[in-house]
Amino acid sequence: MTEPKRLAFLRHGVTGWNRDGRIQGHTDIPLDAEGRAHLGRLVLPAGWGEATLHASPLGRARETAELLGRGRPVRTDPRLMEMNWGDWEGCRGAELRADPASGYRDLEHWGWDFRPPGGESPAELRDRLQGWLADVTRGSGPDHLAVVHVGVIRVVVALGWGWNFLGPPPLDIKRDRLYAVTLAADGSIRAACGPEGIRLSCA
Repeated sequence: MTEPKRLAFLRHGVTGWNRDGRIQGHTDIPLDAEGRAHLGRLVLPAGWGEATLHASPLGRARETAELLGRGRPVRTDPRLMEMNWGDWEGCRGAELRADPASGYRDLEHWGWDFRPPGGESPAELRDRLQGWLADVTRGSGPDHLAVVHVGVIRVVVALGWGWNFLGPPPLDIKRDRLYAVTLAADGSIRAACGPEGIRLSCA
């Protein structure tokens, strides 16, 4: 029987759109200078420095993985991309929330099938992520670390912590934290850290 693997997810560094409160989705917004400098001062937590590195192909995630990996190879996969927010990409969430005609919902009212206009639902993101998880179970190496996006980590939380996008999420996804799970041979995941995650360290 295949032994469970350790897998951790990390949110990418900060971009200009993050600071401006804009929804990024599939839009390829790079890290800003301050975000790069901050990442340059961090190192991965003990026990994760040799994990196989994966990333979304979007520049903000790929570059975060490259900076933290200190030159180690990074495997990119489009299945790790952020949820597609369709017509809302580039918009500010606060402005959409204030406009009753936008159809915007807060996270605890989504359910699996909520979809921004022209975008993607959490269920659709889950389906592509599960395909990637299945491939990792068949690959080499016991430990894997994926630099991704907040929407991807929300789906990981839903699968690993038992949440269905209704009601408050079981944890607050923060930057500079790993959210660790165990990955079983069937591609299923289970939480393997507390709600605060595992902090990155200062170099």
